[in-house]
Amino acid sequence: MRTPMHDNEFSRNRDRLSGADDDPLGPSLGSLPEPQFSEDELDNVNKTGTTTVGLTTDDGVVVATDMRASLGGRFVSSKDVQKVEQIHPSAVLTLVGSVGGAQSFIKYLRVESNLYETRRGEQMSMQALSSLAGNFARGGPFFAIHPILAGVDDEGSHVYSIDPAGGVVRDDYTVTGSGMQVAYGTLEQYYEEGLSNEEAKEVAARAVKSAVERDTGSGNGVFLAEVSDEDVQIQGHKDFDDVL
Repeated sequence: MRTPMHDNEFSRNRDRLSGADDDPLGPSLGSLPEPQFSEDELDNVNKTGTTTVGLTTDDGVVVATDMRASLGGRFVSSKDVQKVEQIHPSAVLTLVGSVGGAQSFIKYLRVESNLYETRRGEQMSMQALSSLAGNFARGGPFFAIHPILAGVDDEGSHVYSIDPAGGVVRDDYTVTGSGMQVAYGTLEQYYEEGLSNEEAKEVAARAVKSAVERDTGSGNGVFLAEVSDEDVQIQGHKDFDDVL
């Protein structure tokens, strides 16, 4: 057998990969990538700023979000961001935090939900999906996201707030994002048990509009997601008068 010469391509690659900390195969199956950004770099990524609202209703759940993304909270980088995505046959998740981190978070949850259904032949329950979301938020490189998970299963309607440390809090209604204080005041005034989805869409849009009036990180319209046990519908509105 020929012995490789010290200066050939094989020996150079062997030496390059011989370090104890190097992994030529990359992340192992089932693992999440480690963040590779400094705190200063994270200050300059696209962030949603955001006001997101989730409500339970007698028909299902309703989620409303604004449509603005900002660069480091100082410059409006987009006026047409869809901050709510379907991740499950009867569940949606909002984008709150860095745009890239939130998009990755949604991708991982969507894949895991599809995999669960393929393996077991049934949909993942909202309790299981919320636990998975909390585990990902706690252990993954998702840059301080704070989304709302909302959906419907055999147990009824569910709205969860997922905090950056992986905490999962279920409530009848919740708000996350930079405009949450203003939006909560509106919800405390208008939310009540027994709302239909149509009534809840108006309440949720009103909460987002109140936040848009005062929060510089929120603005440019509203996306409304309506979830029932039959389907998920998501629609954007540039003018709040279309839904109020």
